Amino acid sequence: MSPAGFLTLLLALCHQPGTAGSHVPGNRSGVGLAGRPSEHSMLGMMSPNSDVDECDVVMNLSAVDRCAFVKKTPDCTMEDGFINYLDVAFCLLPPNLTPLTITLCIMWLLFLFVILGLTASKFFCPNLSAISTSLHLTHNVAGVTFLALGNGAPDIFSAMAAFSHPHTAGLAVGALFGAGIFVTTVVAGSVALVKPFAVASRPFLRDVIFYMAAVFWTFLMLYRGTTTLGETLGYLSLYVVYVLTVIISAYIYNRQKHSLNASVQNVAPVPEFNSSDSSDDDVPNLTGGTIQQEYESEYRPLLPFSESTSQILLSSLNPVDNRKWRRKSWRWKVVKVLKTPIEVLLLLCIPVVDPDKEDKNWRRPLNCLHLITAPLVCVLTFQSGIYGDHMIQGQFPVWLLTLLLGLFLSAIVFCTTTNDCPPKYHPLFALLGFVVSAVLISAAASEVVSLLHMLGVVLSLSNTVLGLTLLAWGNSIGDCFSDITIARQGYPRMAISACFGGIIFNMLFGVGLGCLVQMLKTYSYVQFEPEGLLTWILAGSLGLSLVLSFIIVPLSRFHLGRTYGIFLLVFYASFLLIALLTEFGKIHIV
Repeated sequence: MSPAGFLTLLLALCHQPGTAGSHVPGNRSGVGLAGRPSEHSMLGMMSPNSDVDECDVVMNLSAVDRCAFVKKTPDCTMEDGFINYLDVAFCLLPPNLTPLTITLCIMWLLFLFVILGLTASKFFCPNLSAISTSLHLTHNVAGVTFLALGNGAPDIFSAMAAFSHPHTAGLAVGALFGAGIFVTTVVAGSVALVKPFAVASRPFLRDVIFYMAAVFWTFLMLYRGTTTLGETLGYLSLYVVYVLTVIISAYIYNRQKHSLNASVQNVAPVPEFNSSDSSDDDVPNLTGGTIQQEYESEYRPLLPFSESTSQILLSSLNPVDNRKWRRKSWRWKVVKVLKTPIEVLLLLCIPVVDPDKEDKNWRRPLNCLHLITAPLVCVLTFQSGIYGDHMIQGQFPVWLLTLLLGLFLSAIVFCTTTNDCPPKYHPLFALLGFVVSAVLISAAASEVVSLLHMLGVVLSLSNTVLGLTLLAWGNSIGDCFSDITIARQGYPRMAISACFGGIIFNMLFGVGLGCLVQMLKTYSYVQFEPEGLLTWILAGSLGLSLVLSFIIVPLSRFHLGRTYGIFLLVFYASFLLIALLTEFGKIHIV
C-alpha cells in the first residue's frame, strides 16, 4: 500500500464517530516552554498564552467553520515555512477533497525528503569533507565531527525546526527516538541478515554505552519535566566526551599496534618484502583515490584538449555520468531522471570542492555563477525568507544589494582566474557551499515540520507518532540503503559503526541544540510535560533495544548472525504495533 493510501485509510479510521480508535485532540503531543497549564497529554514546549484556543480542535468544528477558525486562531499560524499548509487544507481546497489534499501533501513530502537527501549527500557532506581535509584533520576526528554532522544534518535541522514552535516540538522527540529505534533495529538487523560478521568488540561497546547514556539522560529530562541551561550544556558536552574517547582509544590502539609490529619484525624479519624489492607498480594500492584516478585516466584524451567556457558550464550542470548510466539498471535510471531537475537547480546554487580530484572540481564559469546565486539563495531562504522583502532604511532591498555584490565578486574572480588552474582561495568555495547547503537543508526541514503538523491536525494524529514514523523514516531511509550497500560490498563493520555512531550525534545535538536555541530566544527554562503513554513507550523501547543488544551481542561472542538480525526486525515490528495501538486508544492506562 502506498503512503497516500495508508494515510487515507487512517483518515477514515480516525473520523469514525464513537469508535474506540477515534483520537481526541486532547491527546496531541508537543514540547513547550514553561508557563502554560497542562490541559493535554503532551510532551512539549507550551506557549505561555493559556487563553488561546488550540488549533487541534479545528476537526471538531463543522466544515464551513474550519477556514475562519484557522485564520483567526494564532496557534494555527506557523512562523516557519513558506506555505501555510493549514490554510491550504481548510481554505484553499474544499472539505470533500480531503483525501486528495492528503495525497498531494504526501507527494510534496516525498519531494522535500528528496531535496534533503540530495543536498546532504551531494553538497553538504562533500564540502564538509573538503573543509576537514583543508584543516588536516585525522580520519577519526573528521568521522565523529564533520562526517557525523553531514550524515545527521536532516535530523538535526528537522529537530531544531520542530523545537521552534510549541505544537511541533513533539515531532523532534518522536523523530529522534523513532530514528534511533529504526536505525539500531531495522538497519542493524538488515546488515546482520545481509552479511553475518563478527563486530569489533571495543568500538561496539563504546558506542552502545554512550548512546544508552544519552537516552537515559533524555529520559531523566522528560521524567523531571524541566531542563536548565547548565544541564543542556552538559548534555551537549557528552558528545565532546564521546569524541575525546574515540580519539584517545584510536591513539592507544595504533600505539599498541605499532609496538606489536615492531616487536614482530625484530623477532622474525621478512627480507623478501622490503621496500627496495617492491615498487608501487608491483603492489596495487586499493584506496579509493587511486581507483578513481586510474578510472579517470582510462578515459582521458590522448591529445591535449581544452574545453571552452560555455562547454565547461554545460558539462558542469549535467548530473548524469554517461559511463555510469550505461551500467545501471532501469530502476536507477527512472529515479535518476526524476531527481535530475532538482540536482541541476542545486548545482546552480551550491559549489562543491573535491580534494580527491586533480582540479579540485574547479569549474570557473559555474563557480563564478555561484558567487551570484549562492548568497542570493541564502537571503531568500534563510528563516523561511524573512529577509527576502527586508528594506535597508526603507528604500533599498537586501536581495538587490546581495545581487550587486555577487555580480561584483563574480566579475573579479572571472577576470583573475583561468579555466585550467584553481585559485589559491578555492577552498573558500567549500565554506560557501557548506553555508548554502545548510541554509537549504534548514529551509526544507522547516517545510517538512510544518507539513507534518498539518497532517497531524487533519488526521487527528499526535506529533509524536508522526515523528517516529514519517519523519524518522524519511530521514533514515537513506542511511538504511547506504549501510546495507556497504555491508553487501564486504564492509559490515563499517556499516554497523555508522548505525550507532551517527545517532549519538543526532540525539545529543538534536535535543541539546533545540533546547538551547529556545532558551536563548525566550530567556527561560524549557519544561517538558510527558503525560502521554506513547512518549514512555517510545523512550522505553529504545532503551530496551540498546540494553538487549548490550547483553546479547557479548553473549554471542560479538558475532552478528541472521538470528540476531531477525530478532531486531521482530522487535521493531512489535514496537511499531504497540505504538500505533496506543495512538488509536487500544492501549491505555486505566
